[in-house]
Amino acid sequence: MASNHGSSRGALPTGSGLIVSFGEMLIDFVPTVSGVSLAEAPGFLKAPGGAPANVAIAVSRLGGRAAFVGKLGEDEFGRMLEGIVKENGVSAAGIRFDQGARTALAFVTLRADGEREFMFYRNPSADMLLKPEELDLDLIRSAKIFHYGSISLIVEPCRSAHMKAMEEAKKAGVLLSYDPNLRLPLWPSANEAREQIKSIWNKADIIKVSDDELKFLTQRDKVDDETAMSLWHDGLKLLLVTLGENGCRYYTKNFRGSVDPFKVKAVDTTGAGDSFVGALLCKIVDDLSVLQDEKKLREILTFANACGAITTTKKGAIPALPSEADVAALIKASP
Repeated sequence: MASNHGSSRGALPTGSGLIVSFGEMLIDFVPTVSGVSLAEAPGFLKAPGGAPANVAIAVSRLGGRAAFVGKLGEDEFGRMLEGIVKENGVSAAGIRFDQGARTALAFVTLRADGEREFMFYRNPSADMLLKPEELDLDLIRSAKIFHYGSISLIVEPCRSAHMKAMEEAKKAGVLLSYDPNLRLPLWPSANEAREQIKSIWNKADIIKVSDDELKFLTQRDKVDDETAMSLWHDGLKLLLVTLGENGCRYYTKNFRGSVDPFKVKAVDTTGAGDSFVGALLCKIVDDLSVLQDEKKLREILTFANACGAITTTKKGAIPALPSEADVAALIKASP
């Protein structure tokens, strides 16, 4: 299929509705050298991360309004992360601090192809200890979109906080966006991960999974329309399957299709999916009718693909998240 990125030059404006992102924020320690094991790495750079925080910052960097809700350790890393949230124009009103637990850490191995392996330090970390009564419910109810992952479902009390936040958002008429963001090493078992990730499946209005997550959740080897549609539920407005360097597929009640990728030299895939989600959410937040308009949705997904692609060209997630100008330049330069 020939690439046609030209149609997205009049990309829809970034919305002003609030996008609240819920879950974990942590420090990734990334080796200074790619393609070596953790043991072989000569040194590490600290990179702020955590998928829900990345999404909030991705939204803000594109000119949207975002808030992050989660818990950090009352420690230097926790205060540093709060600072990064604020510096990036994201509301920190929903952030809480735990006196007893540390901010989570993850050591990330960058393979030569830019893919990652993780080793986590969370026993327990502050993000796991967010309690339902610590939620800023007014902030959550004031959102147009409430976005979350599945890491916050792994243990109590954070699981209860997640369920409460989702329930209050739904009651207030907020659109629910779900990116399971599977991190298998954090779950007690693969079956438990599958079960818990699916336990809240039918509540979401928008779901984004990667090709690998699709295979994991369906226990099938094929990434095709039939496999994707086995994850469809009646309340869903949009199901997205991201295909890494091969773009993405989209499914709605009335239409489905695929959107071509942008070719870039990938250095580090960290945050690419979060960048994609942030781009999508900030372009639909003020006008959800675009989910029924295939032409507009394709423009937005082209824009989101460009955001994801740019994010892979630099190390770390947050430093690599693009601005509107970065995206326009890539789209313009692509054939």
